[in-house]
Amino acid sequence: MGRNGSGKTSLLNILFGSLEPKYKSIRIDGKFIKAPLFQKNQIAFLPQHRLLTKNMTVYRSLRLFNVDWENFIECFEHFKIFKNHYTSKLSGGELRLLETYLILNSKKSIILLDEPFSNLSPIYISKIKNIIQTNKTNKIILITDHLYEEIISLSNDLYFLKNGCSKLIHNITDLENEGYLPVNSQQR
Repeated sequence: MGRNGSGKTSLLNILFGSLEPKYKSIRIDGKFIKAPLFQKNQIAFLPQHRLLTKNMTVYRSLRLFNVDWENFIECFEHFKIFKNHYTSKLSGGELRLLETYLILNSKKSIILLDEPFSNLSPIYISKIKNIIQTNKTNKIILITDHLYEEIISLSNDLYFLKNGCSKLIHNITDLENEGYLPVNSQQR
């Protein structure tokens, strides 16, 4: 978590390997990783911007990511009618849902999600949260989002980025003390 401009997206780009920082040290299970993670084919990244090309059908995008169509429509039944539609015909929320589902169901062991809940309706947020809960037992999943209630409910560990530093957050009061939330926030 962190305010706009605090470096959340930059951090994900550095981890993925698409942004070269001045200094970095990435370790997985204590082992130093020198090459960008995308070169090791073990990471998937959902950026804030459009991931899928406009001239690709919904079904083709699932095939590209080796994701099963039947499993997808079992979870998101209303997408049945979009099977042969181009992704350019989807609403912003439908596109975000499809892209998030593809990344979460990729065969990668590390998943980076940059604001996955943007433009999603509450019912879809709930379904995506269930998918994240299921996948986080066997994958590393890093999420940035301003919907703090959703992030808190999903997180094993929560960090706040500020002034180039990260701070472990234990509860809502910590976010209030950092000036991220107004004092006496609704959720406790």
